[in-house]
Order: sequence, then structure tokens, then C-alpha cells
Amino acid sequence: MLVSWISAGVSSFISTYLLRNEIDKVIYIDIDNQHPDSNRFLSDCEHLIGKEIETLKSRYENVENVVKQFRFINSAYGAKCTDILKKRVRKEWEKKHEGIDITYVWGYDVGERHRQERLIDAMPNFKHRFPLIERELTKQDVHGMCKELRVKRPKMYDLGYPNNNCIGCVKGGKGYWNKIRIDFPDVFERMAILEREVGRSCIKDVFLDELPINAGREQKIILEDCGISCQYNL
Repeated sequence: MLVSWISAGVSSFISTYLLRNEIDKVIYIDIDNQHPDSNRFLSDCEHLIGKEIETLKSRYENVENVVKQFRFINSAYGAKCTDILKKRVRKEWEKKHEGIDITYVWGYDVGERHRQERLIDAMPNFKHRFPLIERELTKQDVHGMCKELRVKRPKMYDLGYPNNNCIGCVKGGKGYWNKIRIDFPDVFERMAILEREVGRSCIKDVFLDELPINAGREQKIILEDCGISCQYNL
């Protein structure tokens, strides 16, 4: 069984699109913290892929519930919300499909070979495909391909965020959270309060309510650049 774990991001959509005639199942793990435009994007993707996207969801539903339940946000080993809201959901699905020869499709681009290697090491019981890396496609290429396919990318990209993760991703840095402070002040305020409640912060050395407004690097918009590799693969 060839299975694509599609996120609400452009890279996972294009990787799924490229193998759409081979893929048996497309699965999306829903989290309440995603931007509402993600639902529109997934509907557009479903139409282009030509397959129904199966949606799974954790009983914890959102990041805030995870943080409150486990009194933990993140560490050098990862974020608790990723573990509970995504990894645990996938493992529960895998348990129901024990005995099936499964190959996973992932949306890592050519600049993410290090992530490819880590994932293969972490999941040796499964086979894996990385169609963007196989085709030497960059992040700009896949955004260009999305545009060429006339699929409007999720709003978070156009706002200047590098990924369409949860609004207020706990793995974001100082520059990211200062942008969230401007674009989504209610999200910033909720997380700042939650940090104090559990006594832990998203950012290593500072709580959000003490974060200087000019700290961190500026977030840059990913260009929708359809170069030679992009055109060749459409």
C-alpha cells in the first residue's frame, strides 16, 4: 500500500500530486490550530489529486489541550503537541494496519535531505518515497508548480510564513513569534498566558510576555518560482 501523509502544506501536496496515479491512500491529520484556509486548500488538492483525502484527528484536538494535559511544550527532542497530535495518531493508524506492506510518501524537498535520512532511521519498518528529492525539486519549485496548477496556496504563505503549520507553532523562533504577535495577537496572548500557567516557554531563553518586539529574524515569503525542474515535472 502506497500511503501519502498530506499536510496542509504545498510540498506534501506536490509530492502527492506527482505520484497520484500510484498512491492508494491519502491521509491528513487535522489539528484545530490550523488556519481556516487550510480546509479550502485541501479541498482544492483533493480535486487535483483525484482521490478522497481521509482525515484523522487526535482526541486532544489542539495544542492548548496537549500543553495543559502534559504540562510540557517543547525541548531539544521535539514538541509534545507534534508527538500527541500527529505521531500518536499515525501510530494508532499503523496499529490497525499491521501486516500490510506499506510505503509512505513524504514531502521533503531537495534541501531537506537531512530530514529524509533522520526519518528513514526513525522508521526502519516501513519503505519510503521522497518524490521531490527524487526529482531535485526545491521549495521554490514546488510553490511554482502549485501556482502553475492554479491551486492557490494557503494564506499563511502569503502572509510571509515559511510553512503552513499551526498558527502559533511552538517550534517557531523569536522572529516568528513577533510576527504572530502582529498578525494573530489573540494567538500570541493565549500562548503567553499558557506559558505562565505551565511554567515553560516556547522559546528557550524567554517567555513570550517578555519577548522584545524587535527580537529575531524577519520571516521571508517563499517565491512561487517555476524554473526548469518545475516545468519538466508538470
